[in-house]
Amino acid sequence: MSPESLPPGSVRSAAEVNEQIRALWLRAGGTLSAQEREEYELLVVEWAQAIRGTVIEAA
Repeated sequence: MSPESLPPGSVRSAAEVNEQIRALWLRAGGTLSAQEREEYELLVVEWAQAIRGTVIEAA
């Protein structure tokens, strides 16, 4: 599932997104196509937002 296919307001945990990033790299065999790279970049942005949300909650 790509980040843009999530319902508005839906938030996944950093761990969930990280698992999806790992799965993407495994499927790609360590070399990303242009489409996979685009998916990876979206996932990294989503992961960073999830991490920020965790840090803000902890503060």
